[in-house]
Amino acid sequence: MFDPTIRRRELLRAGALSLFGLGLPSLLASPARRRPRSCIVLFMWGGPAQQDTWDLKPDAPDVFRGEFKPIATSVPGLQISEHLPMLAKRAHELCLIRSMTHNDVNHTTATHHLLTGKPAPPGPLSDDWPNYGAILSKIGRGTGPLPPYVSMMPIVPDGAPRFVESSHGQGAGWLGPLHNPMRIDADASKPDYRVGEFALSSDTPMDRMDERAALLERLDKQVLGMESQLEIGAMASHYQRAFSLLARPEVTRAFDLAREPIKVRERYGMNRHGQSVLQARRLVEAGVPLVTVFWPNDGITNVSVYWDTHNRNFVDLKTRLCPVTDQATSALLDDLKDRGMLDDTLVVWTGEMGRTPKVGQSVVGGAGAGRDGRDHWGQLFTTVLAGGGVRGGTIHGSSDKYAAEPATHPTSPADLAATIYHLLGVDPHLEIRDKLNRPVSLCDGRVIDAIVA
Repeated sequence: MFDPTIRRRELLRAGALSLFGLGLPSLLASPARRRPRSCIVLFMWGGPAQQDTWDLKPDAPDVFRGEFKPIATSVPGLQISEHLPMLAKRAHELCLIRSMTHNDVNHTTATHHLLTGKPAPPGPLSDDWPNYGAILSKIGRGTGPLPPYVSMMPIVPDGAPRFVESSHGQGAGWLGPLHNPMRIDADASKPDYRVGEFALSSDTPMDRMDERAALLERLDKQVLGMESQLEIGAMASHYQRAFSLLARPEVTRAFDLAREPIKVRERYGMNRHGQSVLQARRLVEAGVPLVTVFWPNDGITNVSVYWDTHNRNFVDLKTRLCPVTDQATSALLDDLKDRGMLDDTLVVWTGEMGRTPKVGQSVVGGAGAGRDGRDHWGQLFTTVLAGGGVRGGTIHGSSDKYAAEPATHPTSPADLAATIYHLLGVDPHLEIRDKLNRPVSLCDGRVIDAIVA
């Protein structure tokens, strides 16, 4: 029987979903169950140096081990960088996968591997494999007016390069624009922070709102006869979602960071990344299934761009990179735990690759390295998980004595993807239909059972 409580946006989306094998019947037939887990991906674009953050090698020669010292954590026997002291105290909440590996040293395509579990195909972004968030959107996660998938990507000041914008794997790819993320470009650390036009001015009269609603109704009627055209359906769905955000103050509150006590905001850090992470927590709390927070380029010249430390590796990790992520990630874990959300929110901290074992080493396909830098390195890096059904205080896999190759349990991005999907309650091997209506498996990897609580 038809359920009148299902919003019209869901019906419109179901019409478009039917093009890919998931139609209205499956949406209406979903049994009542506990709210599915959500996910916050903290993406350290650029490639954090594994041997200077999570996997130090104090016994290696200095040209490999670098300048930093390991410190003890809340987990006996587990040590991490001295420049992650707050996370060291919370290591019992973390799972470190120290054996992540692939063979791609290109930032824009390696990003695809980590955000989808698949190698990047040749071609434009529209040919990409769908991002985790796009898949959650496709299968019907997120039933309120807020979008099912949000991407935090603050605008870079003074025209500084935004390499992350051209990276593959951040959108819906061949699933089509209906499942693309809502992208937030605004700088959440600014006093005038607002997300697009999703905030009504105080002088907007209700009759104007009624006029907008009537206009939306007329547009919907025109769209009903054209649902087979995906672009039209996507446009209508995004328009309706935008109107919902405008019309419902209880939803726009999710974007109002001023509602947070100043002490909470300061705990995250009053900077672009820290406030973006806080915004991600507010969105997940409001019902968004997946939020990705991309590390921002802060626009400072003569420093490393993102985590891409070809030069100044140790200076920038010590002063600009590690302290900010240490503070924001620690605050997020504490906040989720205090609010009873940690068990139901998976936190993923990762970059798209690691850095060369040897300081000053250059590799084929990389961009070189200065005397105090490390080049691109896909053969080994560390991904960190927390909350969301992950076994805390654990290490999965290990690296060799130079942090160059996996020594045990090599873990592919496909295995990470399978584990993320599993923890979010999605069958990693779910069969979906591509744009040519061919059956394809969602993921080729295996769930890392050892880290699942």
